[in-house]
Amino acid sequence: MITLHHLVYSRSTRIIWALEEFGLPYELVVHQRLPSFRAPPELAAVHPLGKAPVIVDNGLTIAESAAILSYLNDRYGDGRLAPPAGSDARVIHDEWLHYVEGSAALPVMLNLIGGVTGGLQGAMAAFAESELAKTIGYIAQGVGDGPWLMGDQFTIADIHLAYLLELAESAGLLADHANLRAYVERFRARPAYQKAISAGGPVVYPRQAS
Repeated sequence: MITLHHLVYSRSTRIIWALEEFGLPYELVVHQRLPSFRAPPELAAVHPLGKAPVIVDNGLTIAESAAILSYLNDRYGDGRLAPPAGSDARVIHDEWLHYVEGSAALPVMLNLIGGVTGGLQGAMAAFAESELAKTIGYIAQGVGDGPWLMGDQFTIADIHLAYLLELAESAGLLADHANLRAYVERFRARPAYQKAISAGGPVVYPRQAS
């Protein structure tokens, strides 16, 4: 059975959601955050990064959301939550999958960090503002009318993107993008998402909520 190490209010909710989408049995190990909001030291005993998510499956330990999502889809999902390997659509899908943490997360996280530290200053503030507008606009264009990133097919790229958009929504960053707000409502309506929230708790820490 797959063991998932889940940190509350974190990216690891993505993996609970994916496990529920695939209908896989799993053991959920829930880790609470320290008063500093950092991960507890116990996670470092599971993986050297000391972060979540981490899964352990038949002696294989895997960190990083995109790697875990791809692993679950390929090994247990018959590839059904991604376009066929080798297709042009798969290339576009994988670009989105890696874009989320590779590029899009930085300006969103900078905005959130600025919000809890009294605001970014000077050149950093200008950089973050410009990159944030470009990032949210690019995602809005990619989602379009949806219903999902890849049109009618719901994929692991949608699961990966959702966490970032929930953070953005909590900071009021989706106010000018009705299609992204509708996209958020669509993925929240999925039964597997709702089971994930029931099992692992909310994605956004209450004090982050707008």
